[in-house]
Amino acid sequence: MQEPERNRGIASERAVVVRVVLGESPLDDDPFDEIRGLAKTAGASVVGSLSQNRARPDVATYLGSGKVEELKQLAKSQHADVVLFDCNLSPGQGRNLEKQLGLKVLDRTELILDIFASNAQTYEARLAVELAQMEYSLPRLKQMWSHLSRIKMGIGMRGPGEKQLETDRRLVERRIHELRSELRQVELRRERQVASRREQMTVSLVGYTNAGKSTLMNGLTGAGVLAEDKLFATLDTRTRRWQLPNWGPVLLSDTVGFIRDLPHGLIASFKATLEESRQADLLLHVADASNPSVARQIESVFSVLGELGIEAKQALLVLNKIDHPRAAPFVEGMLRRYPNAIPISARSGEGFERLAHAASDALSRTFVDVEVETSVANGKLIAFLQGHSEVLSMRYVDDRVVVHCRIPERFLGRFSGDDTVLRRKSSRRDTSPGTDAPRVSDTGSGSSPLAEILPPPSALPRGA
Repeated sequence: MQEPERNRGIASERAVVVRVVLGESPLDDDPFDEIRGLAKTAGASVVGSLSQNRARPDVATYLGSGKVEELKQLAKSQHADVVLFDCNLSPGQGRNLEKQLGLKVLDRTELILDIFASNAQTYEARLAVELAQMEYSLPRLKQMWSHLSRIKMGIGMRGPGEKQLETDRRLVERRIHELRSELRQVELRRERQVASRREQMTVSLVGYTNAGKSTLMNGLTGAGVLAEDKLFATLDTRTRRWQLPNWGPVLLSDTVGFIRDLPHGLIASFKATLEESRQADLLLHVADASNPSVARQIESVFSVLGELGIEAKQALLVLNKIDHPRAAPFVEGMLRRYPNAIPISARSGEGFERLAHAASDALSRTFVDVEVETSVANGKLIAFLQGHSEVLSMRYVDDRVVVHCRIPERFLGRFSGDDTVLRRKSSRRDTSPGTDAPRVSDTGSGSSPLAEILPPPSALPRGA
């Protein structure tokens, strides 16, 4: 049997999609919705689907032997070119399935990598995708060369397959090392770039893929970034100015969307891209209120943010697409669960004013009410306060000036020197380790830390 060609993507191919539900996990209203969306984004045409409930996957083929035969007949009747699994297959399972089906088989990770490879536009995104692809392919090299290792050359002799395998493994490992080094340099540049903007307040959009983050950014800032009704339309971070009422401009960043079971290699590879979210003063978690699986999508985003170590960020939950015909019951249910969530339509602009005011209020809670006393000759500090704080009053006593202001808490460490005195006006206070700069705890209400508005996965009931 001729082995299937795996050196090209699945664009324009006819695909059969397969989903296996393990244990007691219930199926969604449309269990193939997400895998169909991934296939469509990759350019394939879905011509059939097959599902199976199992207590545990089959060691050899993931599906049972009867279902494999049923899948083979389905693919043959629909003239399919590829079979797409909505799960991750082991190297052996993928190889065995291809042998039995006589077709190319891609699992969930391979499909997502194929989409990322097609959508990566910048140098940074291409590096991240190539690294994830290399790390995914490394443990599968043995399967790829098994057809040559069948050639026997006697006891103690190595076949050409083993020699080729060793060569390929060394090449892949060397390329992985090079990519990691290059991405580390990109990460350092990104960290410096983000750090250079720390004198401005920053807001980052996060959320499930295709939740409408790019459309929302366009609506709020007129950024003109690509916004399409498909998964992973945006891989690269974009930052624009957003004018907030009674506040002024802040920096708003759009980031790559998340998805259920996002491959760990991609999370690590896109660490630099997600630096904006890690350093942001506020997260806007955008959720698709028209999706029946919105609660599980919120859970998935929370899980990925936890892996990135940014789950404790202050955040606002934004329920998008409320103008969708099927959104009403889901919006109602989500608002009961998250009463502080903000319903909007990124396409029509409904709810934008409320969102802007909520973001202003949330950012205001990062400010501290202080008095700074310094010499009138300290023009540099006085200019800094006038440019980076809300000055409430200034009074002069002899050669001293006392500035009463509200200033972001992170700037307090800048006030040092024998001629400068800092007095807190808030009732709650403590001192940052290793400095004399006071730090005032957040005592506001309204938006909550992400860990509060998004409970741990175990606390989330299934369904919307």
